[in-house]
Amino acid sequence: MMAFIHENKLWPAFHWDEKVVLQALVPTRHAQGLLLGRMRALGFDLQTETALRVLTSDVVQSSAIEGERLDAADVRSSIARRLGLPQGGVRRTNRDVEGIVEVTLDATRRAEEPLSEQRLCGWHAALFPVGYSGTRPIAVGTWRPVEAGPMQVVSGPFGRERVHFEAPAAQRVPGEMARFIAWCNADTDEDPVLRAAIAHFWFVTIHPFEDGNGRLARALADLMLARADGCPERFSSMSTQIEAERKDYYRILERTQRGDLDITPWMLWFLGCLKRALVNAGTLVASVLQKATLWQAIGAGSPVNDRQRLVINRLLDGFQGGMTTSKYARIAKCSSDTALRDIQDLEARSILVKNPGRGRSTSYALPDPR
Repeated sequence: MMAFIHENKLWPAFHWDEKVVLQALVPTRHAQGLLLGRMRALGFDLQTETALRVLTSDVVQSSAIEGERLDAADVRSSIARRLGLPQGGVRRTNRDVEGIVEVTLDATRRAEEPLSEQRLCGWHAALFPVGYSGTRPIAVGTWRPVEAGPMQVVSGPFGRERVHFEAPAAQRVPGEMARFIAWCNADTDEDPVLRAAIAHFWFVTIHPFEDGNGRLARALADLMLARADGCPERFSSMSTQIEAERKDYYRILERTQRGDLDITPWMLWFLGCLKRALVNAGTLVASVLQKATLWQAIGAGSPVNDRQRLVINRLLDGFQGGMTTSKYARIAKCSSDTALRDIQDLEARSILVKNPGRGRSTSYALPDPR
């Protein structure tokens, strides 16, 4: 069976096909430049709203990749509160939300600060504030201990398990991480986007902690990408794109971790995924602009009531399916008659438009911004 990449005598002397990788880097960097240019043309409030949405999605989706479901409203409230934004409100959030938010903000808003063992262990402690991963006690805020046994990624039924990957032995972790941290802090001419790809792969291959390595690897990639952008604000979410391509993500990781030190396949996948994340961010920017334009138009006319404001914001934030009277009543916590009157008022003012269909299937949506 093919050895794991970290068993190679020359590990971690990664190499890749420079010509092929640079060809893939050019369109990714171009998409990055277009997005940043577009964001700089927007006002501060729109930049803030976009960054808040991106960070919320990044936190939610990075956890979702590991099978953990977080409430997006809780995440948004936690981020906004920590950034001192009025959207923070007083919503109570649990420690799982607060921990991953803390890690994400530290990685992106303090990207230029040096990495250290203390900083990484602090991130890990924030992810597991009570010392448990689910119902299993784990070593928190410290490298993976020897007594934890081999760190393996396994699938299949008991007795017929398939080992997809086995990380370096725990005894190697302190030395491996010292070398990794020194590389992260080194002054180099290497493109920071390429360094983001390398950092993600290198860290998740070492797997220095008992749990949380995937989330921390993605936080490290975000740190490197923030350095590449030259600003702490995140306007695209790599984690959101990885979640959308999760099967390919795990497939390319396993393939590269079982290969030699040529990580060209991983580099190409990472750059392609990042490019798709940057392109898809354009849809988010359009949504933010639509929201601002709509509220500006509403502000110029008769005000809407609190129920209508709540429902309009839900639609603007990507509510799935048409807005029916029953859905409106449930969201606004009002009677069906009140919901119908509110909807008819919004339709008469062209804030909502009726979707095709009649009777009980009658639903409404925001007008097409085009």
